[in-house]
Amino acid sequence: MSDSAKGKTLVIGCGNLLGADDGVGLAALERLRHWRLPQEVQLEDGGTWGLNLLPLIESAERLLILDAIDARAAPGTLLVLENDEIPKLFSTKLSPHQIDLREVLALAELRGTVPSETVAIGLQPERVEMSTVLSPAVKAGLDDLELAVAEQLARWGHAVDPAAEVASA
Repeated sequence: MSDSAKGKTLVIGCGNLLGADDGVGLAALERLRHWRLPQEVQLEDGGTWGLNLLPLIESAERLLILDAIDARAAPGTLLVLENDEIPKLFSTKLSPHQIDLREVLALAELRGTVPSETVAIGLQPERVEMSTVLSPAVKAGLDDLELAVAEQLARWGHAVDPAAEVASA
């Protein structure tokens, strides 16, 4: 294992599966469960947990957030935000959990426990409403989001195989 891959990388899928495109982070997380990942990469369903995510975030060296990100771009556009860029766009009140996530990151920073590297990868939502179905534009962007996650994990020194199906128990 390379020096850059030592320590835990936490990947949190955020969102609400009942909120149409707001569920894209959880849809992406479900895809990652089929990858071959090293032990130091931990996948967590953040859902709408808010401040309950604090202990998980504080225990990670690197944090990768998967979510719908409202940057007023074209629906389905892939967006990658790093460190200081994240709170600015998460304050856009796309959904209630993002307010909590922003607060969790601010609290971790205040306590000096924010991960050394934090990246958010997501898609511009087309619609956030009561529905369990992603919009066609966001559904079409899931492959790009999955590839961006693989590339980010590789930049952090993790050997990942997105094409590998994990054997079912």
